[in-house]
Amino acid sequence: MAGCVSRVELSVSCRSLLDRDLGSRSDPLCVLLQDVGGGQWAELDRTERIKNCQNPEFCKKLIVDYYFEKVQKLKFGVYDIDNKSFDLNDDDYLGGVECTLGQVVSSSVFTRPLELKQGKPAGKGTITISAEEIKDTRVVYLEIEARNLDKKDFLGKSDPFLEFYKQSDAGTWQLVYRSEVIKNNLSPCWRKFSVPLQTFCGGDFNKPIKVEFECIHPEKKQKKKSYKNSGIIRIKSCKIERDYSFLDYVMGGCQINFTVGVDFTGSNGDPRSPDSLHYISPDGINEYLIAIWSVGSVVQDYDTDKLFPAFGFGAQVPPSWQVSHEFALNFNPSNPYCQGIQGIVDAYRQILPHIRLYGPTNFSPIINHVARFAAHSAQQGTASQYFILLIITDGEITDLDQTRQAIVNASKLPMSIIIVGVGEADFRAMEFLDGDNGVLKSPTGEPAARDIVQFVPFRQFKNAPREALSQMVLAEVPKQVVAYYKWQGWPPVKPPEIKMM
Repeated sequence: MAGCVSRVELSVSCRSLLDRDLGSRSDPLCVLLQDVGGGQWAELDRTERIKNCQNPEFCKKLIVDYYFEKVQKLKFGVYDIDNKSFDLNDDDYLGGVECTLGQVVSSSVFTRPLELKQGKPAGKGTITISAEEIKDTRVVYLEIEARNLDKKDFLGKSDPFLEFYKQSDAGTWQLVYRSEVIKNNLSPCWRKFSVPLQTFCGGDFNKPIKVEFECIHPEKKQKKKSYKNSGIIRIKSCKIERDYSFLDYVMGGCQINFTVGVDFTGSNGDPRSPDSLHYISPDGINEYLIAIWSVGSVVQDYDTDKLFPAFGFGAQVPPSWQVSHEFALNFNPSNPYCQGIQGIVDAYRQILPHIRLYGPTNFSPIINHVARFAAHSAQQGTASQYFILLIITDGEITDLDQTRQAIVNASKLPMSIIIVGVGEADFRAMEFLDGDNGVLKSPTGEPAARDIVQFVPFRQFKNAPREALSQMVLAEVPKQVVAYYKWQGWPPVKPPEIKMM
């Protein structure tokens, strides 16, 4: 597994974007994608949306790991966002550019014309990208308020916001943070916010910072002798903390526990028939086995004992031939662990002739099973264990409400769920559980504490390199691990040494 040389943050700005809105300018957002092979692109990051702007300077930096030994193909896409949906398919495309990360980091400023498709320019639109190596993982947290600001609007009070700029080595000012707008308020108190120290001031405490709100109005000061100010900005709190990365947690001792759940419902077809999704071809594979190998071969590197519990669901099992939604693939309920990924594969092959595929397709029992282990680990109050459940299924889920509740409960635990859909079934329910189009809620309306589900249909990767599937389904896991431990306020078991700049 290639080691990350360093992390870089990419600053993005555009000029002369196409105007797709009637009566106003476009509301652009930039998304960053990386080529994961086989014609598939995985989203790495995206900027904020800026309203009514054809020349945006995006404040949100795009973070990407830089590998010297890899050709990292990137795609920057600019979209006009007119709704609250996370999905970009229903938004107007304003143009994009494909390049490599090497091209960007080797250029002081990387500017290219935007294209709607290869060879078709997006009007006069251009995109400019600059890269900066992240050398510092500290984060500055600020709370800011203002008092008695000037009234600027004719029919109401002002709508104030803050902008922070840092001074570049060339002496120019670069936007690093823009606050939310507080409507009709002359004494606003902005939400507490955080900015990486590297972004905020390059890690240099002596570097000037400019806050973009003119509290001393030069013209008013000149005209009125009694003039004092146009309001006061007060910094309520300023705290610098360490922001830990996924590698900080893994290298600090966090174990990634991998569990597999395999769908043995009757809709898969008789395993003895070549039409069955469980049919093992003469070369010894099927879609279930490819998914197990693809994901497991990556995850196993983060578990020292290489013992992985593996379960099946939806089949009648001996000796009673009752339907079970949580049976050990090795038929040993007291010790369902398989030795390595090969052990899971061997157990899967051996169990096929000894069970009867049946139904229904229930996910909640196996999710709750893994959640019990995750809950026990969470009680320790340390970042020592994280759990990944891989569910491989062929179709519609039966216990959708119970599964929604199980996922919402699991979202509060150190746990992520990956669902790979095999075959040609309708997977709309799986996409709903993924939560990319909004926050998943339980049947009672309780929202998930965080997004922990990643769904991918296997059919998208049939002709792609095997590593493409694992890169896609595991892309969100590092962010989910960090987000959970940050939410809990838990540092790595063995925090990295702090190297002061």
